[in-house]
Amino acid sequence: MSKNNLSGNNLYWNIDFKSFNSDTKMDNRSRDLLYYLTYSPSDEKWGTILTTVGYQFIPNGSPYPLSKHPDDYSFVKQKGRILNEYQFVYITKGKGYFESSHVKLQEVKPGDLFLLFPGEWHNYYPDAEIGWDEYWVGFKGRYFEQLQAEHFFSCKMPLLHIGVSNSMIGLYEDLIRTANNEKSGHQVMLAGILQHLTSTIYYKHKNQTFGDSYIIEVLDKARKLMKEQIEEQISAEMIAGQIGVGYSWFRRMFKNYTGISPAQYQIQLRLIRAKELLARTSLAISDIAYQLHFENAGQFATFFRKREGVTPTAYRNRQKSE
Repeated sequence: MSKNNLSGNNLYWNIDFKSFNSDTKMDNRSRDLLYYLTYSPSDEKWGTILTTVGYQFIPNGSPYPLSKHPDDYSFVKQKGRILNEYQFVYITKGKGYFESSHVKLQEVKPGDLFLLFPGEWHNYYPDAEIGWDEYWVGFKGRYFEQLQAEHFFSCKMPLLHIGVSNSMIGLYEDLIRTANNEKSGHQVMLAGILQHLTSTIYYKHKNQTFGDSYIIEVLDKARKLMKEQIEEQISAEMIAGQIGVGYSWFRRMFKNYTGISPAQYQIQLRLIRAKELLARTSLAISDIAYQLHFENAGQFATFFRKREGVTPTAYRNRQKSE
């Protein structure tokens, strides 16, 4: 493996990728594969740039890391480091340890993913007697900065258990394959795959926190009832009564799971139904208002315009013209 200096501060590492292709079985690959990426000012405008992607399969008793990294990424086991970027590090096999400025030393198991944040000291390594399989991707840009600012991800909770997932591994391998090809616009394609990976991480972690099948069963039943009874004048409290749970508990669990209250969910269902009736029927606006239990057509028009930015009539006309 040899290093070539390119323009600016970007480093490119030449690696033989012949051992990696879509038909290669994991057991037949090299033990490590790492790729450091270049990017242009135009790529930065997209909102996300990828800096590195790769994997390491660390057997028990092996040194860690397996390969030498550029100075900005240099890593000494148990001393840790600070990066100037974000990274998702995903462990699919084995066992190890992770710690950071905000988190004391914790055990890492298969299916765990830890987030590295810019400017945040961290340290991680596999158990010497067991080893681990690790995938990672490094990136920077305003897209993830905004997610962090909105508290979707936090340096106070960097270790997430999402389970071992073939789809997650597939996304990492898509990143590696795209980085290897390095075609024109590859950074934009990488950013799209990374956004898919980020959404998958959030989705899987969110659902892992609701491992109680009873809660999910209750909430699924409630949403089914809300959809079936959208044209009936039924409150969230009445829905809780129908499924046999207290309203306070129901409201709290519903909002934790969906991000909105039961009443807000019902409002959104009414809006969806209103749009369906406007687009697919010839019912008068006043009849739609009555069917959806608004006091009058004026109240319905105000409700609709507030959420869609146009009146019901304008919405219907636009649908007909398309």
